[in-house]
Amino acid sequence: MAHASFKGLRVLSLESRRAKEAEKLIRTYGGEAIVVPSMREVGLESNEETLEFAAKLLRGEFDLVVFLTGVGVRTMLNVVQARFDREEFLEALRKVKIAARGAKPTTALRELKVPVHAISEEPSTWRELMRAMRETFGESLSGMRVAVQEYGASNPEFLAELSSRCEELSKVPVYQWALPEDLQPLQDCVQSLVDGMIDVVLFMTAVQVIHLFQVAEQMGVVEQLRESLRSTVVLSIGPTTSEELAHYGIQPDFEPSRPKMGFLVNEAAQYAGRLLEEKRNKKIENVFSDSSPGETDAPQPVRRVAISTPTMAGFRDDLQQIDFLHEISSRIAAADSLHLVLDRIVSFISSVIPCDSCFVYVLEGDNLVMRASKNPHADLVDQVGIQIGQGVTGWVAKYRQPVALASGASNDPRFKAFKNIPEDHFEAMLCSPIICANRVVGVINLQHRLSYKHTTHEVRLLSTLGYLVGAEIERARLETENSQLANRLETRKAVDRAKSVLQRDLSLSEDDAYQMMHRESRQRRKSMREIADAILLSEELRRTQGGS
Repeated sequence: MAHASFKGLRVLSLESRRAKEAEKLIRTYGGEAIVVPSMREVGLESNEETLEFAAKLLRGEFDLVVFLTGVGVRTMLNVVQARFDREEFLEALRKVKIAARGAKPTTALRELKVPVHAISEEPSTWRELMRAMRETFGESLSGMRVAVQEYGASNPEFLAELSSRCEELSKVPVYQWALPEDLQPLQDCVQSLVDGMIDVVLFMTAVQVIHLFQVAEQMGVVEQLRESLRSTVVLSIGPTTSEELAHYGIQPDFEPSRPKMGFLVNEAAQYAGRLLEEKRNKKIENVFSDSSPGETDAPQPVRRVAISTPTMAGFRDDLQQIDFLHEISSRIAAADSLHLVLDRIVSFISSVIPCDSCFVYVLEGDNLVMRASKNPHADLVDQVGIQIGQGVTGWVAKYRQPVALASGASNDPRFKAFKNIPEDHFEAMLCSPIICANRVVGVINLQHRLSYKHTTHEVRLLSTLGYLVGAEIERARLETENSQLANRLETRKAVDRAKSVLQRDLSLSEDDAYQMMHRESRQRRKSMREIADAILLSEELRRTQGGS
């Protein structure tokens, strides 16, 4: 396949959060990048609804909480901890069922050690989320009291569907989208579209569509914008954005094979030139015919690029290897916690090699512990362990060689059935060791529900990733262990000091003082560290008052 290229086409992106990344990708593929941020995140005027949700959660008035965005998880926590105890709120979340729309809220929740029970699969629209909840909770959903963390604006269809299937539904808005403070760049962008100065438009969220037409309405050029988009290549990241475009009378030319920015730009570079020529030739034909565009262009289902083009950033079409190295290194070089590093690795691997599931196992002692997962089975993260040498995954760790099984994975002599291990239910798999300093530190495991023959390129690519990420995984694991050890030492020091205070003031033995603290910890549902800190704080206040 020839290298994907825009060949100088003028490509518009309305991306805000990842504007620099979008611009770099477009330029990488030979496009003239025009990136105009179309929205900004703003807080709500009042946080009372979020605080009321937190109070009800702490009283045990919810059975299921649905998170739609990663930033929503973090924003909610920031709002809540201003009035309530952070750990009490998180502990309350851990006691209810959790559903998440895709990887971003799932990652944010895992960082907070909140288990996620239902996760939507790609393209992670409200329909996939609803399906995941139905499959996970079944008939019990009808008796659940549900809270939904909203983002930007309500989704009436999702709320209506969920409301009809649960006992009680509450909305929890935590932030909203607004137009940029400076509207001039977006107004110029609308005018450029109307004047036919843009060849390709990439829409990555439904809000981008709404804001573009909102500005066009302010300028009084909605019909002109709609007409110009009909002779421009219009690409949508996925079904939700396509539905919004359809609402404004725009038919996207296609959706990418996977709802990711990298796939969208790569596949746009492959097909946009031909699509643009076809659309503009068709417009010229309509000028010389008696029919109007509305009569000849009946709405059709939005087509998705076939899975035959799964590679991000053109790895199969001779893009320079430096882009591949830059992408993976940028994902793992942020010195983040172990789970966040692993989630980024899973996300990257899943974007470059097609698979139904992707797991990363980390070697801890003699066991491989699942520490990261792409849907499904995310609930098994940190719970599943395999001994070295057992099963296909254990064999890969023991012999340090990749294994590619195209079909009948359970018939392979290395296969061993484990209770709750996801590989029991897949037809094909690809496993590769993760190496650091010439020793195995983990295993990457890709799985397929149906038969799938991995190419030599894919096997080598996964092996290369195993070498590249090994050192970063080991660093993150050791840092996490060191942090946990330091925490335990500080807790022990605090508990010992608190025991001494109780022994002195209440004439208790060391064991009795410890038992008293332990009872308080259970009754108040506080950690031993929190009980110790409270005792030491009281002692410090008493000393201060005594000395004043």
